[in-house]
Amino acid sequence: MLSYICLSWVLLVLFTGSTVSELAVIGEVGQDITVPCRYSVRNTGDITSMCWGRDRCPNSKCSQPIIWTDGRKVTERQSSRYQLRGALQKGDVSLTILNARETDSGFYCCRVEIPGLFNDQLVNHKVVVKKARITTASPHTYTSEQTSAPGSTSESSSAVTRTWPSVSASEAPQTASAPCSDPSDCLDVTANLQNTSVSLPSQQHQEHGLYIGIGACAAFLLILSLALLLS
Repeated sequence: MLSYICLSWVLLVLFTGSTVSELAVIGEVGQDITVPCRYSVRNTGDITSMCWGRDRCPNSKCSQPIIWTDGRKVTERQSSRYQLRGALQKGDVSLTILNARETDSGFYCCRVEIPGLFNDQLVNHKVVVKKARITTASPHTYTSEQTSAPGSTSESSSAVTRTWPSVSASEAPQTASAPCSDPSDCLDVTANLQNTSVSLPSQQHQEHGLYIGIGACAAFLLILSLALLLS
């Protein structure tokens, strides 16, 4: 009877093993990813060795080990990209993967070797490293000059300088100094300028004819006076 109980207990331990928990950690390419793992340290006697491995936790040790500690310091390390930045003597054995890559995705095992039969603390982590997200904001601003098609009109934010025909102060009509607020106003100003340029030569012709008439009358009166004197 006793042997049957002992055999049942051994089989139960072999099939169940240590308690294993699984956690998921998600990060991005190029970031530093921290995979958490802790164990309880109440006094210095609780400090113990541990390891990290690439794969789920086996029955003993770590498969594909990447880092080992003796409880107080790192004794073996596969790559400098694997760091233990926590306080080891306080039970913080979290793994930090520097400059994560897509190839770092997969399962990681944190195994804390606690004295006793099948007492090891096991934690499996599934690490997922995704590509960096593409942001819409850009640190650089690109500007391009917009060119309108032939025959079309376009407006730009820059100020447009309009050049009017030059006239003298006496000939120019009185206009406001502000730019045209409406296209019809600009057309009116242009028409006024054209009318002014046309009317000026006609006025000059009329004055010239008036002077010729006055001169002819004076010459006629002079000839008439001479004729009367001679007679």
